[in-house]
Amino acid sequence: MNVNIESIIRNYDLDRVSVATVASHTALQILRGASRLGFYTIAVAKPSTAWFYKRFSFINEVLEVDFSDFESVIDYLIERNTVFIPHGSYVEYVGWRRAISMPIPTFGNRYLIRWEADQRLKMKLLGHAGISIPKSFDDPSMVDGPVIVKLYGAKGGKGYFIARDKDELIRRLSSIKEDFIIQEYVIGVPAYYHYFTSRMRDRVEIMGMDIRYESNVDGRVFGFEEPTFVVVGNLPMVLRESLLPTVQRYGEDFVKAVHELVPPGMIGPFSLESIIRDDMSIVVFEFSGRIVAGTNVYMGVGSPYSTLYFDKPIDMGERIAIEIKDALGRGRLMDIVT
Repeated sequence: MNVNIESIIRNYDLDRVSVATVASHTALQILRGASRLGFYTIAVAKPSTAWFYKRFSFINEVLEVDFSDFESVIDYLIERNTVFIPHGSYVEYVGWRRAISMPIPTFGNRYLIRWEADQRLKMKLLGHAGISIPKSFDDPSMVDGPVIVKLYGAKGGKGYFIARDKDELIRRLSSIKEDFIIQEYVIGVPAYYHYFTSRMRDRVEIMGMDIRYESNVDGRVFGFEEPTFVVVGNLPMVLRESLLPTVQRYGEDFVKAVHELVPPGMIGPFSLESIIRDDMSIVVFEFSGRIVAGTNVYMGVGSPYSTLYFDKPIDMGERIAIEIKDALGRGRLMDIVT
């Protein structure tokens, strides 16, 4: 389905733009930030969780819908001159194919959702950027050390597992029915970087970083339960300053690769997810082409890195709203939506 976003925007009242997102993941941060910048805010919620989002005064309206029928709210959102903000739960709930074709002006590059849904396309994009990435294996018999097996899609680590050698890998793969990728298990510490690509200010900003808190990896149940990687929360992180130039270069190289392979290029927030080895080398094993849940650690207080650009702390929800506000003021809304 081709989505003619330009014709939709042409009929908008640009003095009365609303900001909407799915009520999950980073919705509170996104809608709070939009409200602070003066936008009308809408949460699209499952009936089972709508009651929770109705408790917050910065959310003007909560629409209840079964996500199998998500398209039923689109006409209403368009009537409200809505810019829709995608995140991981939206992609997981409605599916990447529907997310790409959803007929609503969507902040960012919606076409990255297709690349994010396929682990091999992810690694192709990171490799094209020249970023250091783990070795991948197409043939399990070629595995020569510990590996991690990852399922496709935005699953928050659910279903991932480690195999210590090729024999364990082949045995465990026999029960996997979904698409997956096999990667070298890189030894080091995890660090997840939050970036913002500004079309209005022509720069790539480091907005923060975090560490994921994962169920029975961080729950310290060694010997009782097989380690899994289900994310239950996030912890704030400040990186050793000598590593920041590498983080900045990786972010800019990634943006250049998206520009070359996934038109119209990078818009707004994204994340690179890495392991830092003890020699201070950084290996990136994932990316997210939209806001990530780790940015929630700075909701309402802002990341210390955001002060480098704005001389005050702001969170990613506010940063998105600032970009929309800037685009509206310059008559360039089409430059930041797809």
